[in-house]
Amino acid sequence: MAIHTDPPASGFRPSMLINDTRYRGLTFQFIALVLLIFAIAYLVSNLFGNLAAAGLNISYDFLGESAGYDINQRLIPYDSQSTHLRAAMVGLLNTLLVAFLACITATLLGVIAGILRLSKNWLVSRLMSIYVEAFRNVPVLIWILIIGTMVQQLPQPNAFRGENASASMLFDAVALTNRGIYIPGPVFGAGWTILLVVALLSVAGVVAYRRFALKRLYDTGRILPLVWPSLLILLVPSVLAFFILGRPVTLDYPVLRGFNFGGGVQIGVPLIALWLALSVYTGAFIAENVRAGILAVNRGQTEAAASLGLRPRRIMNLVILPQALRVIIPPLISQYLNITKNSSLAIAVGYADITATLGGITLNQTGRAIETVLLLMLFYLIISLAISAVMNLYNSSVALKER
Repeated sequence: MAIHTDPPASGFRPSMLINDTRYRGLTFQFIALVLLIFAIAYLVSNLFGNLAAAGLNISYDFLGESAGYDINQRLIPYDSQSTHLRAAMVGLLNTLLVAFLACITATLLGVIAGILRLSKNWLVSRLMSIYVEAFRNVPVLIWILIIGTMVQQLPQPNAFRGENASASMLFDAVALTNRGIYIPGPVFGAGWTILLVVALLSVAGVVAYRRFALKRLYDTGRILPLVWPSLLILLVPSVLAFFILGRPVTLDYPVLRGFNFGGGVQIGVPLIALWLALSVYTGAFIAENVRAGILAVNRGQTEAAASLGLRPRRIMNLVILPQALRVIIPPLISQYLNITKNSSLAIAVGYADITATLGGITLNQTGRAIETVLLLMLFYLIISLAISAVMNLYNSSVALKER
């Protein structure tokens, strides 16, 4: 009786790295990695060799030297005697500020424009089409200059003076001038940290309630109200804490003093121009992303929801947008990254971002081009990776869950 056995397994041979499909891909990737390492090593060696030949070396000691220049728009204390490192931090915060504001505003504009572009109202849809085509086909630098010029046409502070003033403050609290917008600023007293904690807990309560309402909808089909309960949860605890703690936060209103306004918070013309330009420009691209995401949802979803008696607004909020987000979020990440990188055009209107401070004035004063450029590259790399990480987490939360 014959006994059949499997042939003995052959051992590993070097030729399998090329001939065997199980190892071929890894082999080519390893070769590419080695070549890349050698190329980077050659470039770095060439850089240090040229620096040594010129009697130079890479050093960041200049960051501890006095900057010697002023920055108008700043979120932290700074003067001309501060260090270059402090100036770079001011520019970094200014970049994050305008990027944060522009991302929020552009998202709101894009979502509204994208939905209205699909409106059955011919006039509304055509107006949104004109907005999208006009703004996304003109370079953002042009819009920065145009909006900056328009803001500078606002009245001078002297126009608000006297009984025959040609300009007046909005609600006696906001002044629109050619030097910027002056708004009331907060003044924090004792107990404001407790008020902040209450406000944050109220926000967490709103999120928890909306999640509960959504789960209730999916489990039972019952729709709970969202707007007024969310407002109650958000406002009532904070308002009660505000009065119980003795009004720990008050407002400092802008007042005309001499030739300019004093008090409050000034939003400078460069920040306004950059903020609005990035918002309306990127909002046009986001509008197309939103429109594409909505159109990607099968029309039968809308018809099925309408047959159940849902109104158009609820169909959009409960049926269309949750499914469209899976298409909208990935390109939205790219738009947020573009906003952050396009903020480097701030130098065109004199806004002191990280590129204008570290990559502009500091570079010219110290002559440390390599060091400053490396720091700029590192900053934009870190902020881009951070934005991508946060948005990818959100994208995972709205992605279709497979069973």
